[in-house]
Amino acid sequence: MAQARTDFSKVAAPKRLETMYAQRGELFPYLLAVLVLLTLVSVFHVWSRVRVIDLNLEIAEANRLMRAAQEEQNRLKLEVASLKTPARIEAVAKGDLGMALPTDQQVVVVK
Repeated sequence: MAQARTDFSKVAAPKRLETMYAQRGELFPYLLAVLVLLTLVSVFHVWSRVRVIDLNLEIAEANRLMRAAQEEQNRLKLEVASLKTPARIEAVAKGDLGMALPTDQQVVVVK
């Protein structure tokens, strides 16, 4: 039995609860700092993802508006081309404005 006591006396004695609680108290500020840091990183990550989604929606809307403006421009170019045709100009001049082609006596040739 004496031999057993000497063998077990070399084993570390269990720590008391008070010392364990004291060590926990020393680690609390570090754990709190880590938790705050993780929270800040998480909030920043979520904010950045939301911002990316918002910007993608804005880009899609801008692209839609650009396509609509290009379609309007093409339509207006076609309308201008149709309004510039000589046959239409002559029809408007004769019909709406009461104009007629000049006769030979009305034409003066300048040299």
